[in-house]
Amino acid sequence: MLIVVFFLGLISIPFAFLYVLNNGNPYERYLVSKYLPTHLEELGYSDEDILNQSYIETKHSINNSVYHGHYRVVFKDEPHLEYLYGVTRGRKNVVQFCEKEILISGERTTDKNNHSEKNCIGYLDNR
Repeated sequence: MLIVVFFLGLISIPFAFLYVLNNGNPYERYLVSKYLPTHLEELGYSDEDILNQSYIETKHSINNSVYHGHYRVVFKDEPHLEYLYGVTRGRKNVVQFCEKEILISGERTTDKNNHSEKNCIGYLDNR
């Protein structure tokens, strides 16, 4: 019986690895999906204010202070900007990244906009 359990565990490792590569870490997805909508509600945003919001998994290294998977939000009054949020490791605080993506050009900006938070962190800092 022990040999069968060992064999099943050994066989499932490649499948688990491929799942994480394709879909991201399920624990990080859970954390971001749990904390971000609540954070936005606490700031006074409702579904009427938000055009699009979703979990995203980057293909490159980002700030090590936050979990790799993060959340993007496009507000209705600024449909050309994509705001990025993350959840910090340890304390599980929600932070906004200072960089916002301009959807038309694909460039990033750190300018203060309507929905910029006072305390933000650099997207590529602490890598």
